[in-house]
Amino acid sequence: MSTRQEVLAKLRSNPNVSVLIVGAGINGIGVFREMALNGVDVLLVDRGDFCSGASAGSSHMVHGGLRYLENAEFRLVREALTERNRLLINAPHYVKPLPTTIPIFKWFSGILNAPLKFFGLRDKPGERGAVIIKLGLMMYDFFARSYRTMPTHTFRLSAPSLLQRPQLNRDVIATATYYDAWMPYPERICMELVTDAEALSPEARALNYVSLQDGEGDTVTLRDELTGDAYQVKPKIVVNAAGPWIDFANHSLGKQTHFIGGTKGAHLVIDHPELHAATQGHELFFENKDGRICLFFPLMDKVLAGTTDIHIDDPDMAAVTDEEVDYILGMVNLVFPTIKVDRSHVVFWFTGVRPLPASDAATAGQISRDHSIRITEPDDSVAFPVYSLVGGKWTSFRAFGEQTADKLLARLGKPRRAGTETMPIGGGAEYPRSDVDKQQWLAATQQRTNVSGERIAVLFARYGTRAAEIAAFCAAGEDEPLHHRPDYTRREIRFLVEREKVVHLDDLLLRRSLLAMLGQVTSDLLAELAPIVGESLGWSEAESREAVKRAADMLRTRHGASL
Repeated sequence: MSTRQEVLAKLRSNPNVSVLIVGAGINGIGVFREMALNGVDVLLVDRGDFCSGASAGSSHMVHGGLRYLENAEFRLVREALTERNRLLINAPHYVKPLPTTIPIFKWFSGILNAPLKFFGLRDKPGERGAVIIKLGLMMYDFFARSYRTMPTHTFRLSAPSLLQRPQLNRDVIATATYYDAWMPYPERICMELVTDAEALSPEARALNYVSLQDGEGDTVTLRDELTGDAYQVKPKIVVNAAGPWIDFANHSLGKQTHFIGGTKGAHLVIDHPELHAATQGHELFFENKDGRICLFFPLMDKVLAGTTDIHIDDPDMAAVTDEEVDYILGMVNLVFPTIKVDRSHVVFWFTGVRPLPASDAATAGQISRDHSIRITEPDDSVAFPVYSLVGGKWTSFRAFGEQTADKLLARLGKPRRAGTETMPIGGGAEYPRSDVDKQQWLAATQQRTNVSGERIAVLFARYGTRAAEIAAFCAAGEDEPLHHRPDYTRREIRFLVEREKVVHLDDLLLRRSLLAMLGQVTSDLLAELAPIVGESLGWSEAESREAVKRAADMLRTRHGASL
């Protein structure tokens, strides 16, 4: 893997590149891997860190989109369910099955509303009753029949539902349980895809903290956000994968587009053992009184709850509001009214802007979650085409990347060499599938690295089979647990910093680990981590102090953390 300085130096000496991808969220990274696999020289840039925009604001779900059936988005649901099942196979370390339970409060509600919405004759949300939910789950199971990896749905009437979950709202008439999947580490999936892509080809280069400034003729000007230096690149094709910032990026290239009509969705991370226990390992997925789909489920030892769906014009202005916090806490209490959850239990919050297509739909829920590629041909301002990636879901990123890559390869006159349908992601490679195989893998890795079995197990849970590489790195020098977070060690932190393109301390806290999201960051931990990160990155004492201040300010102002 080339260093940041090496990649920038190469740009100085040779600005030509076949494909420039602007935006290192999951869609841009998916295309990046496709290009690397097929031998195309490609440069991926993002003005922030990898997976720091819309892709970091997800609900951590890997799903087909049960409610999209009501909008007749059958192609999207079928594709997403297929891709969900592929991710369970290709990334088993980061994509896990998740039983999902729907509390149902009415029998026949929505029988007329659902078909009217299906045919576009109604635009207001309406509560879905047991009959509609049953029909939807039957269709969901049908679409998931290929690559089936999980059980089909079940229904329970009120009495057995309340027997199983005594704290559930007593007004339920039934519950339905089906299976989807979740990802504890979406940001790490992105990082491993980047690492995999660079390993596939020396002509695949990725840079965080490099922004698009403008474009003219055959040249795009990029700016290093760390130094302010400008770099000129001459691409044959630009892929605009900037998500909710797509129109802003196109404007920088002289393209006046209006492709995006984004909505923001807030999420809370709640530290509440009683609520955590009440989930019984399930996601609770339901409609709030306003018709908005809401959910919460266990995230490690916390509970992740969301979400809202509010139109926003400028994604840079997205922030979690007091009203959103109250809304989400209220919807949790709707399901478990005897469990009292309030602001004191919230340890972290985040929001993201969904890069939805511009639409005149009456409600945000009616806007399609499908993806599309908008091609803007060369004109008097720029001599290259721009492929804007509009919409999309985390779950179906691979399919979207494959479809985009096919168009790019055709435009470049290159054949497809290989596909990614069965390609493992990062630590999902050679992943042990059975308990026996896992124990053998752990024992073999312990023997090779001479790292304790307990420590290998922690690394395996955190990184999958990539734990072997990290354990070997940890064993290659003097190592010790962090004083303020002893489940991490100093050399593990160094590995993440040196091998995963960390630039700022907050990159480590927010996107290479779950330390921030799980509310585990303290002032003492920041003070302990900064010198370790600084040693790898060559920081002065003043730069280390500034890194701590930046991280603390970000966690407090953007994520509601108490430090």
